[in-house]
Amino acid sequence: MTITRWTPFSDMAVLQNRLNSIFQDFHAPEGRTESLAQGSFIPAVDVYDDAQKIVLKLDVPGIKQEDLDIRLENQTLTVKGERKFEKEEKEENFHRIERRYGSFVRSFTLPQTADAEKVSADYKDGVLLIQIAKKSEAQPKQIKVGIGNAAPKQVEAKTAA
Repeated sequence: MTITRWTPFSDMAVLQNRLNSIFQDFHAPEGRTESLAQGSFIPAVDVYDDAQKIVLKLDVPGIKQEDLDIRLENQTLTVKGERKFEKEEKEENFHRIERRYGSFVRSFTLPQTADAEKVSADYKDGVLLIQIAKKSEAQPKQIKVGIGNAAPKQVEAKTAA
């Protein structure tokens, strides 16, 4: 089974790019038929959890650590950032720009088991790793019930480890 990221407006963007290229062919200078690619930057994310924590891994290559903003409010984790276009070369000198630039905002609703006091974030090799510890949940108790007038012999509290 393969998991693919679905972006609902990608088909619209493809259609818009095709229409733009048709109209630009009429106005393009001689010998130049490709247009500069433009669009918003949305980093891919993996979310998983285990018994102790919830983990998010966001692909944010080319973004400086100081350009990332991570906030946790009311069980909502929000990651903001911006990938800036390097102005080393003039935009007119580019023949093709396929890498996406701009600001992004990703928000994730966390379960009630997430502990807002125990959050850590690490940034290495273009991957932002956010770990949120889980709260120790109230442990269920098992109670033996006596039959008829007989009092229960023993009341046990079993805790799940």
